[in-house]
Amino acid sequence: MSVYKAPLRDLQFNLFELFDYEAHYQSLSGYEDVSAELITTILNEFDKFCSNILSPLNAVGDKEGCTWSDGEVATPSGYKEAYRQYVEAGWPALANEPAYGGQGLPESLSIVLGEMRGTANWSWGMYPGLSHGAVNTIELHGTDSQKQRFLTPLVEGTWTGTMCLTEAHCGTDLGLLRTKAEAAADGSYQITGTKIFISSGEHDLTENIVHIVLARLPDAPIGVKGISLFIIPKFNVNDDGSMGERNTVRCGSIEHKMGIHGNATCVMNFDGARGYLLGEPNQGLQAMFTFMNTARIGTALQGIAHMELGYQKSLAYAKDRLQMRSVTGPKNPDGPADPIIVHPDVRRMLLTQKALSEGGRMMVAYTGKLVDVIECTTDEVEKKSAEDMLSFMTPIAKAFLTETGFESANLALQCFGGHGYIKEWGVEQNVRDARIGMLYEGTTGIQALDFIGRKVLGSGGVLLQNFTREIHHFCKANAEVAELQEFIEPLQALNKKWGELTLHIGTKAMENADEAGAASVDYLMFSGYSCLAYFWAKAASKARAALAAENSEGEFYEAKLKTARFYYQRILPRTSTCEAAILSGADNVMSLEVEAF
Repeated sequence: MSVYKAPLRDLQFNLFELFDYEAHYQSLSGYEDVSAELITTILNEFDKFCSNILSPLNAVGDKEGCTWSDGEVATPSGYKEAYRQYVEAGWPALANEPAYGGQGLPESLSIVLGEMRGTANWSWGMYPGLSHGAVNTIELHGTDSQKQRFLTPLVEGTWTGTMCLTEAHCGTDLGLLRTKAEAAADGSYQITGTKIFISSGEHDLTENIVHIVLARLPDAPIGVKGISLFIIPKFNVNDDGSMGERNTVRCGSIEHKMGIHGNATCVMNFDGARGYLLGEPNQGLQAMFTFMNTARIGTALQGIAHMELGYQKSLAYAKDRLQMRSVTGPKNPDGPADPIIVHPDVRRMLLTQKALSEGGRMMVAYTGKLVDVIECTTDEVEKKSAEDMLSFMTPIAKAFLTETGFESANLALQCFGGHGYIKEWGVEQNVRDARIGMLYEGTTGIQALDFIGRKVLGSGGVLLQNFTREIHHFCKANAEVAELQEFIEPLQALNKKWGELTLHIGTKAMENADEAGAASVDYLMFSGYSCLAYFWAKAASKARAALAAENSEGEFYEAKLKTARFYYQRILPRTSTCEAAILSGADNVMSLEVEAF
């Protein structure tokens, strides 16, 4: 079974050439000293941890899973030791405030490391990954006392965090939640209720777990306007930061799942558990979105992780596995057969994985810069612009990359044939682990409704126009570059079509609201393919320039250019299918009577 190695050269291409992260950091207050050399050193060191420590535990976690006993959860063999090394090396604190024990490096760099960690071992990576969302939420909405009490151990990694939203009767529709919060005499609250599907809700990696929990106050309005947010630690925390008695929150059971076996998915019972109001009363859902948006970018990374892991495994196998001869003549004349990578259909599957994973990596690198600007800029206009663009990109990144991540994971398995269906190679685990990405943190359907309803039509098309204007400017700047017209001309046409389809949906939805819902997923996928077309055109431009300058890494840039061409000619035509589905309208979806199903 192959061990994951981070795609360092591709990461460097994105960071230093495509999006010029070094100049980006120098433009932001506090990050002026974050050089390309420092970034490269960090990536190289973290690659060692991921390759040597995390990657070998991926199959172990899948085989052993987590075990539950009397409310306690034991993680798979090696997980605790790996987490200890992770904390001792200071990795959890990388992108957090120095005031709370952080190293003060950019959030975008943490996102890059998140991909590496997740590809090596997604299940393990969820334990520290969720803590980051808890830190961001407390930092933004917590009182000074709460920050002093909870942030430092969360930042340092000696504690971990969770988010507790879902209940058995309500997932997406949080307005239905029943968990109750009642004020106590000391200013705290007593929380009673049950939450399900809580990732990392209980484990043995850290001494304390800080739950961020949605609950309803007694006098709260009905629906989502009556939800408040609370901090509930597994062990109560004294004023001096030391741990006190065990809180009345326990893990009632863990789920037996299709994938991500190494991460504990818990039923959490709150029996009058002591909690602290986080933010304003009845404003909890708004505050929780801080956590949810962090998690959604994290889940976008999951899509890339499964693409990359599957690609690495299937590429190695395709170069080694001998089957049949090339139809154009033997390519391995000294052997009994040719490696399967010579066959066109295997090439198709490999290149699809490569184009989607590298394109997805570009998309996340693009969003990472926006996160930095939002966190660091003092220019309110610049901040609002970045917030709008990130709001637009987040549902695309989460939904599109997890959908294509699952597709890629299945293509990797297909490259192995029957060998992919057995556990030995790890590709069937990769398929199972990938499937959850389209479900949690808002299903593809929910992300699509949010995208078309709130982000596009809800903004009057402004958020879309911000992005399509950027594409337009890129195309205009390269209109006279003859070598790029194979990318520029179809990109221009696609950009125009994007606006036309949006207008069509908006007009039809004014007559029948179901039109937006019926079009939503196809529209989101159209948007995702369009975004990748833009990023691949930018990548092709950089590759062309490097080849023209006779760069010593000609092979790398030639591969970039050819992969861009494959994307445009083989994958981008999927937008025509999306367009046809959108234009077909809602009637073919809604006309069949319920009784006739």
